[in-house]
Amino acid sequence: MSVSAAKTIPTLAIADIADADVAAVIALWQACGLTRPWNDPAADIAFARRGPHSTVLIGRDRDAIVATAMVGHDGHRGWVYYVATDPDRRAKGYGRAIMNAAEDWLRATGIAKLQLMVRRDNAKAGAFYQSIGYAEAQTIVFAKWLDGREPTP
Repeated sequence: MSVSAAKTIPTLAIADIADADVAAVIALWQACGLTRPWNDPAADIAFARRGPHSTVLIGRDRDAIVATAMVGHDGHRGWVYYVATDPDRRAKGYGRAIMNAAEDWLRATGIAKLQLMVRRDNAKAGAFYQSIGYAEAQTIVFAKWLDGREPTP
């Protein structure tokens, strides 16, 4: 494969998640190490699907779900979560393709800025986002569990 061919972004079939996709999407998120004990991924998917301001995008290569991004907005800024690519199919452009789809989804709703959070120990994810044009913001994220739980990492 030539160098220029290796840099092309694949054409994935990208669509909103359907009921039949939920289990496969959760399995992908688990394989990518994205789930945490304090977040129920099925509840996160259900919540994202409830209103017009968010969705879960899935990218298929043939019949396999190979990429996802949960995308939404608060009316001012767009956010993405659960950006995942199949660990066995990395470096094929699927991450870039699903992020392009998330950006397009936000543009279509009139949102001009996308933000995302990356755990400090996830250097590979940080490098990926920088490679597709994202810059590290100089902000501090504060968090509080509204049900009284202790802070989580």
